[in-house]
Amino acid sequence: MKFPAYLKPGDTIAIVCPAGYLPAAKAKACINTLKKWRFKVTKGKTLGGKSKNYFSGSFEERLADLQNQIDNPSINAILCGRGGYGTTHLLDHIDWKKFKKNPKWIIGFSDITILHTYLLTEIVVAGIHGPMANAFNEDNGINRYTLSLKDSLEGKPIHYTAKPHAQNTYGKVTAPMVGGNLSLLAHAVGTNADVDTRGKILFIEDVGEQLYNVERMLLQLKRAGKLSKLKGLVVGGFTSNKDTDRPFGKNIEQLIYDVVREFKFPICFGFPIGHEKENVAIIVGGTYRLDVSVHGTTLSSC
Repeated sequence: MKFPAYLKPGDTIAIVCPAGYLPAAKAKACINTLKKWRFKVTKGKTLGGKSKNYFSGSFEERLADLQNQIDNPSINAILCGRGGYGTTHLLDHIDWKKFKKNPKWIIGFSDITILHTYLLTEIVVAGIHGPMANAFNEDNGINRYTLSLKDSLEGKPIHYTAKPHAQNTYGKVTAPMVGGNLSLLAHAVGTNADVDTRGKILFIEDVGEQLYNVERMLLQLKRAGKLSKLKGLVVGGFTSNKDTDRPFGKNIEQLIYDVVREFKFPICFGFPIGHEKENVAIIVGGTYRLDVSVHGTTLSSC
């Protein structure tokens, strides 16, 4: 596993939108905060682009923008403005030659999960699952979640906590962390972005899904052998869930627990990763110590 160089003052972060459209105004607080952190910022053409549909630009425009930032030796990190849908379009068309020689941090979550899993599988380079541009529009851009991104980018020690949860399974483990958005993890199974979960701590989150679809995606991972050899499982936010007219019969925590209850590894529910404000940065491929006990959960970088 390769890790890009950690950032220092004066390094440059590029903001691009490889998937959904984001108005330039929505990134102003992010840009201002990054500058306060003493980073330089450059804006890709897809940020606030002229697209008239869902995407931040045409396929060609999105590919060119991301490729330019990947190839530019003066760029130290690439922050995705938002996710949504569309990153998968680009995966098999990106030229990674220069990136392999000079890897840089790619930051984002949700639809950007597919970039992280592709990087792990095909390029063997770590990325950062964490806050994107919209996250900086609260609290004047500064809270413990945006600051967790700064700490991860700078290579500082990480220590996160979560409250006790009735469905937690106790235990301690140290292992690399992989994961992200459940929909994208299931989508990647059987492709060149399919992540190897063996001996790893897996973290999952999602938003706006039917309860039965969450179960279906978890069963897809289970049947594909993605759960049985885990070292640990971290369950983040599953928000804005939808139920069927005739109720599914379980809440989201019980649904997830019933799929994984047979396994003996530590499991944490209610961890601050997800589509809400509570979204800490995780170095995908980085090694963490997970401790789930009656007192709650701690997750620390190693």
